[in-house]
Amino acid sequence: MSSFKLYPPSKASAAPSSPLPQLIQTPSGLALLELQGTINLPQDAEGEPLPKVEVGRIDFPDYTPDALGSAWMNRVHLYVGQYQRLNGVVKKLPKAIAVVRRREGSATDRSDGEGQTEGESLEVVEIVKYKLMFSNRPEPVGTSHAP
Repeated sequence: MSSFKLYPPSKASAAPSSPLPQLIQTPSGLALLELQGTINLPQDAEGEPLPKVEVGRIDFPDYTPDALGSAWMNRVHLYVGQYQRLNGVVKKLPKAIAVVRRREGSATDRSDGEGQTEGESLEVVEIVKYKLMFSNRPEPVGTSHAP
């Protein structure tokens, strides 16, 4: 059986400047996106996905920074490529999800003054409370909405 030590975030970081609505902004910039289906990415000659390919663009058409309430959460668009749009919503998760990562190598001090290297350990990167959910098939759109 494997076991790992789990730690809170190593340092408090300032929230990055983001165009996302405040409700779904997270300090590390992570968001949870739920899709029904598969996004087919372009591949190289060996069949590996090409690096740094833009999947699409997310729009919140009813959101304004001074908006009150959550009515804007009922409509989110994900534009994939030039001709497809997915309609979705922002949903609160029934239970928050902790995103963890392997902690960078760290050492602890023992009582006798010698340093000791820790085994494998994890740290919490983010707590995500909302998700962007796209559960319908894409609909065709014209090039005026293309990214």
